[in-house]
Amino acid sequence: MAIAADVGPVLAAEVDFVLPTGYRDAAGTVHREGRMRLATARDELTPLVDSRVARNRAYLVVLLLSRVVTRLGALAEVTPEVVEGLYATDFAYLQSLYRRLNMDPLARPAACPHCGKPIAQEVAGLGGAVATPPD
Repeated sequence: MAIAADVGPVLAAEVDFVLPTGYRDAAGTVHREGRMRLATARDELTPLVDSRVARNRAYLVVLLLSRVVTRLGALAEVTPEVVEGLYATDFAYLQSLYRRLNMDPLARPAACPHCGKPIAQEVAGLGGAVATPPD
């Protein structure tokens, strides 16, 4: 007897994006259009043993994004140095896209159990850093 499993919506393995500002390479060319793929366990584990992450935990985000951003404009590859060179708005945009693509897409947003009003949640940034700095 076969049992049909409800797997829910099909997830996209890759998504195209357009950076708000764009990466400017050494020749002055601005690269805005790119593609990001779903992360694998290896993508999230490999950077943990990198010496740069041991020295600065925040560098984990740079390495992780350089692994999952598969295309950025006409660049031959997206390296950690490319991610380091992104403007802050583009870096934040890619972090947000990563979370939307890789975190539980089926999770329902938190809501008050009494009135149903949405509850804003503090979201840790990639690499475990708090996304919203304290006041």
